[in-house]
Amino acid sequence: MASSVISSSPFVCKSPAKKDLGVSSFRKASQISIHGCQRKSISRKIVSVMAPQRSSSTSGSVKTGMTMTEKILAKAAEKSQVVPGDNIWVNVDVLMTHDVCGPGAFGIFKREFGDNAKVVLNLAINILSLLAFSLFVIVTSTLKVWDSEKIVVIPDHYIFTSDKRANRNVDIMREHCREQNIKYFYDITDLGDFRANPDYKGVCHVALAQEGHCRPGEVLLGTDSHTCTAGAFGQFATGIGNTDAGFVLGTGKILLKVPPTMRFILDGEMPSYLQAKDLILQIIGEISVAGATYKTMEFSGTTIESLTMEERMTLCNMVVEAGGKNGVIPPDATTFNYVENRTSVPFQPVYSDANARYNHIFVADYRFDVSKLEPVVAKPHSPDNRALARECKDVKIDRVYIGSCTGGKTEDFMAAAKLFHAAGKQVKVPTFLVPATQKVWMDVYALPVPGAGGKTCAQIFEEAGCDTPTSPSCGACLGGPADTYARLNEPQVCVSTTNRNFPGRMGHKEGQIYLASPYTAAASALTGHVTDPREFLQ
Repeated sequence: MASSVISSSPFVCKSPAKKDLGVSSFRKASQISIHGCQRKSISRKIVSVMAPQRSSSTSGSVKTGMTMTEKILAKAAEKSQVVPGDNIWVNVDVLMTHDVCGPGAFGIFKREFGDNAKVVLNLAINILSLLAFSLFVIVTSTLKVWDSEKIVVIPDHYIFTSDKRANRNVDIMREHCREQNIKYFYDITDLGDFRANPDYKGVCHVALAQEGHCRPGEVLLGTDSHTCTAGAFGQFATGIGNTDAGFVLGTGKILLKVPPTMRFILDGEMPSYLQAKDLILQIIGEISVAGATYKTMEFSGTTIESLTMEERMTLCNMVVEAGGKNGVIPPDATTFNYVENRTSVPFQPVYSDANARYNHIFVADYRFDVSKLEPVVAKPHSPDNRALARECKDVKIDRVYIGSCTGGKTEDFMAAAKLFHAAGKQVKVPTFLVPATQKVWMDVYALPVPGAGGKTCAQIFEEAGCDTPTSPSCGACLGGPADTYARLNEPQVCVSTTNRNFPGRMGHKEGQIYLASPYTAAASALTGHVTDPREFLQ
């Protein structure tokens, strides 16, 4: 394949000038090999797979190499080898659900595995016994989930609202969890003061990581499309529907088709004004919202190795916006340090083989020189409607929103506070701050911002004229009831650190949402227009 620049279409390689976007040319597959990392030191070179000192999975042979995702699924299916397109029964390590989907998932579980389903299930077992279905469909007189310690229930979406139906959803989840003796139910009972609820966590995808439920080499499923966030920890993580979740509740298994893998290699030193949100918006802009449909997006390269766990989570969080089945990053010392500080559960990392099969239909790999990239935004009304932030400087905005599983982590608020402090100015539009979890909220008030003379994020936000950081939850990311904090109840223009900007996503169907990094969001709040953060960071 001749050297060519990545086009805006994943299906065409042509050579228009795109220097502003800083995308380097493709290279042939033979020129590129997966890099890995050792257990105690992070490699800075792209090399063939390097086995970490921690023992890793050996499923599959070198002759028929597998990608990380294929290895994880092969192990979970108790197979020595899988290939893309295989339909396999997979053993699940963790199932997560929340207040929106949990009642439905548990309802399906009771309907399909309860007493009323005995006759139908027994008939199915007889008919399908040759297909091994009967090996794991077990109906008992006392209906119980397959494993009460592998189910994580996290109320987070519609929490701080007076909407009775939303409140009832949490009550229903509480009833289910008591009935099934679910060990990890992060309950909330006092909506007036979230701090009075020590078990309450906040946004599920961030809480899963903070509470030690994300571990390399495992299979994590959740009734939320952004469950793919956990792929940052080197595991297979993806969203499923309520019907599948009901089945997993009863059996601990799921039928999955093995996805092919696309590889994204990001090299170069990360500029001080860029964040992981810029990287994923850049990638989605290249391949489109359908460019990775039912594929694994595997991220590697020296830039990825330099990212913190929270930035890696941001990157994997939005693979579903490209249609991806899951995103995954090779685990390294950064991963192990994070995980081992939060759980004592043993885990077994895996790495792609040097001769693993990748999706080479049109291009060998997507390779980016990150040092040449600029801050970007996704204009309304699609995550792939990419533009340089500086190109949108004439777009007047009405508000800024910093929060969600994508942009509401501790480091996201630290970044926004850093820019506000550097600018020394006040915001020109209402700026709403929604910490993802209770821990993040505490960090906002307790941790000093580097280079800010000991000031915390909360102090800097107050000086800049932002709204007071509110109770941790999904907030207005999904719109929610009309009284949801910072919901778009009017057709306004908002710069947001969330993950989707479809019509109505944050409330009003005529609202316009510009997706951006915390740096770009903070800079835009100071000017009242979409703003390149370099105006304040250089």
